[in-house]
Amino acid sequence: MARCRRHLLLLALFLALAAAAPGQAQSHGEASAVFIDAASHRYLRDQQADGQDASMSLNEVSAAVSVLLGFAAPTSLPAISSSKLNKVLLPNPFDRPRAVFLMQIAGTDASAPSFVSEGSNIFKTRIEGANSADTGLSDTDDLIVIHSDESLDLSRSDYLDNELSSLANWLEGSYQKSSSKLVIPLESGNSLTLLLDKEADMEFVSSLASLLKTIERAIQVHEDFSGVMNPAELLECHFTGIKALENEYGSTEIVKQATEVVQRAVTKSFQSLHEAYKGKIVGLVISTKEASSSLGSIIDAPSSLHISRRLEEASKTKEASVALVRKSLAWITGIILLVSTLIGVCLLMNMPLTRDTLLYSNVKID
Repeated sequence: MARCRRHLLLLALFLALAAAAPGQAQSHGEASAVFIDAASHRYLRDQQADGQDASMSLNEVSAAVSVLLGFAAPTSLPAISSSKLNKVLLPNPFDRPRAVFLMQIAGTDASAPSFVSEGSNIFKTRIEGANSADTGLSDTDDLIVIHSDESLDLSRSDYLDNELSSLANWLEGSYQKSSSKLVIPLESGNSLTLLLDKEADMEFVSSLASLLKTIERAIQVHEDFSGVMNPAELLECHFTGIKALENEYGSTEIVKQATEVVQRAVTKSFQSLHEAYKGKIVGLVISTKEASSSLGSIIDAPSSLHISRRLEEASKTKEASVALVRKSLAWITGIILLVSTLIGVCLLMNMPLTRDTLLYSNVKID
């Protein structure tokens, strides 16, 4: 059963990457990708001038993700594909981030490089073709998958208000509950106003909220596992908000403003992750023309249950450790207080009966 679940998980990882290219024969520019790492901890090579128009197959991107997660590349990988990986990744096999943030953004005018800050260390490429999956992962590999949930509970107004307020604060905007508006300032001085009673606007806001929740959950899970175990971590987020606005408004100014907001959100996400992971994480932004649903179900039910058990076991282990430390401190403190009390009582019982000049300093002694 465990072997079967692992194989399902390996297949699901490739399907997540395969979602970036809906067809077997894509044209150039159909799907683009950008690898990103922190300047403080490099895992990517500097892209050469002749590599600005680089292209990779889905199988090669999948292999790159596997290597970044700390696993070996597939033995079936052809020599030319291995050469492409060598152009992307630094050659040190003992220094891998073991954490990858995979974000797919759907939109006709969306291009992966447009969502990445130019100040980051990046490697740009196109994704072409769809080959068979072979990630090189084995049954002994530890992998935790954290996937996004784009649903907002519209039935609970208090929950919705809290989510929207948190999102507005994150993007330095404002949530106007009375008028059901979310206003996000732009660098140009203008503002993007989203009407939450419109379906397309609400889907865009849901995608932003999903991104924020994914980042927060990933950081929490990473902290829970710190000091307990060291699994590889794959974070994935499926952003369909821009595509929803395009379907509603076409290529208008609101779509361009929304793209600018997403660029800021992606930048803030990577900054938060780099800080929480101490730079040991690599981002992968994939842009496609059409939204794909397969990325939203990157793990199936058995694998999801398996991961949930591991999270629960790790959480119980951490809670037990914290309880043991607190109980030990309580006992030590109690013993110290008891010993101190006994010493104090003994000293009081053995005090001399004569008047102490220090205790009776304000009393005239006859």
